Amino acid sequence: MLKKLVCTLALAAASAAQAQAWPTKPVTLLVPFPPGGSTDMVARAIGPKLATALNQTFVVDNKAGATGTIGAAQVKRSAPDGSTFLVTSLGPLVIAPHLIKGMQYDPLKDFDTITVAVQAPNVLVVPASSPHKSVAEVIEFEKKNPAKMTFGSSGNGSSDHLTAELFWQQTGTSGLHVPYKGGAPAIADLLGGQVDASFQNVNAVVQHIKAGKLKALAVTGDKRSPVLPEVPTMAEAGVKGVEVYSWQAVVAPKGLPADVRSKAHAAMVAAINDPAVKQQFTSIGLEIVANTPEQFATFQQQEYARWKKVIETGKITID
Repeated sequence: MLKKLVCTLALAAASAAQAQAWPTKPVTLLVPFPPGGSTDMVARAIGPKLATALNQTFVVDNKAGATGTIGAAQVKRSAPDGSTFLVTSLGPLVIAPHLIKGMQYDPLKDFDTITVAVQAPNVLVVPASSPHKSVAEVIEFEKKNPAKMTFGSSGNGSSDHLTAELFWQQTGTSGLHVPYKGGAPAIADLLGGQVDASFQNVNAVVQHIKAGKLKALAVTGDKRSPVLPEVPTMAEAGVKGVEVYSWQAVVAPKGLPADVRSKAHAAMVAAINDPAVKQQFTSIGLEIVANTPEQFATFQQQEYARWKKVIETGKITID
């Protein structure tokens, strides 16, 4: 009995020492997408702040492929010791699982949630030359011309694709989805008038809206965006049930010691709320979330169920 007690105390002491010392080696922030996107920007913004606060090297590693699931699977297989974190968008955690068969991880069981860093609504945009000046006009056109109006997206199963699908489901209309390999080419064709409309992340197109190159018809948030205060929400434009946010979050491999998880969470929330980082995010329309691991876990389950329903209702595939 005494031997068992000594072993238990020794394990507890070792765990406490690990948490107190963490991080004892360089930490990888794995981004499952190419450099340059919103998720990559979030990782590269908080990385230097974490390095300074924790006196350790934080490296951003981009491992793109299969809509983010290759990188997510790599993190799932990593040691749960606080040396690897996944900085990701919602796709690999709540959308891809309903679209990709034989995935190498279970997003609800194989990760420890840390925090949702930021969120941003999508915005329905049309080229400056578009005849459509409101959501009502888009709906009217789609009802008269089913599956004719083209909606560009950054790819099958992306947030912008599924927002369009949800919009069609809620309004009883249909359009023609045009998937691209990433947000940049989709936006380029939108600016050039090759596609009629798109539900883009606010932060990706706000500069084009303000420059008069795109018209913003409505945002998908539950309130107006601070960077587009003159643009109505979908609900204000007469369409209920299309409250959608794109978000970036941090998770770790399942089994992260509780004390390490707590320390990592505190450091990441502090980095997200650093005045310079906060200004960088909010100036382009990203909204600070920085919630608790428990709040994130509940939110993930809600989002997972929601997008499962949208995908099944719309019979959406990524083939």
